[in-house]
Amino acid sequence: MTRDASAIVDSYIAALQGEARRVAPGEWGLTVDAAGWPLHVGVAIRDGLLRAQGEVVGAGRLPPETLLRWNRGLPLVRFTHTSAGAVWVEGDLPLAAVSPDRLDRFLGLLVRVATQAREAAAG
Repeated sequence: MTRDASAIVDSYIAALQGEARRVAPGEWGLTVDAAGWPLHVGVAIRDGLLRAQGEVVGAGRLPPETLLRWNRGLPLVRFTHTSAGAVWVEGDLPLAAVSPDRLDRFLGLLVRVATQAREAAAG
């Protein structure tokens, strides 16, 4: 299934307009606009999952309590923060679930919640 998922992601990334690239076998990067500035998203196949992540905002921009509340209502993706306080959005999709449509919904959700978080941080 890893090979099938990799081929699906390769095709999806290649069809995107804008900045998208294959970094290494099973790893990709894409950059999209999210609330007026670039969101750099890393996508990789790891441990039977398609994983995606991107930094949303720097330290001190969103309260941890807000992130916890948002996480309770989100499928597939979640907010995390580094020890320095930077907020990231991360998501996992089982390789068996990877299809062109599901991949589009998964990455779309990741970008949408990152955008909403950036808008909330801007006030």
